[in-house]
Amino acid sequence: QVHVVESGGGLVQAGDSLRLSCAVFGSFLSIDGMSWYLQPPGKERELVASITTGGNVRYVDSVKGRFTISRDNGLMTAYLQMNSLKPDDSGRYYCNVGWLGRGGPKGGYWGQGTQVSVSS
Repeated sequence: QVHVVESGGGLVQAGDSLRLSCAVFGSFLSIDGMSWYLQPPGKERELVASITTGGNVRYVDSVKGRFTISRDNGLMTAYLQMNSLKPDDSGRYYCNVGWLGRGGPKGGYWGQGTQVSVSS
């Protein structure tokens, strides 16, 4: 089984920075792609950033230049460095982990999320 645990969220002011962590635990040899999703209050979950096992990254336009996704394959951990935070970045951030060819919002494994609140 794959267990996903997010951490690093908090209540910050606009312009501040946060670094989210996504740690993966369980019985496995390796994992596939890792992604960060944002679910604003009352809205659907949406993809923010993704990274492949080879280190290729993609971002939603609204966070380009401000957010950086990275991963440490040895530690089985992904990170989301969030700079210049805006109120629109607020919501619950979830980590999605691909394993055994299963990934994405339907087939991947989810954590419980970590809350980010950005005040103006």
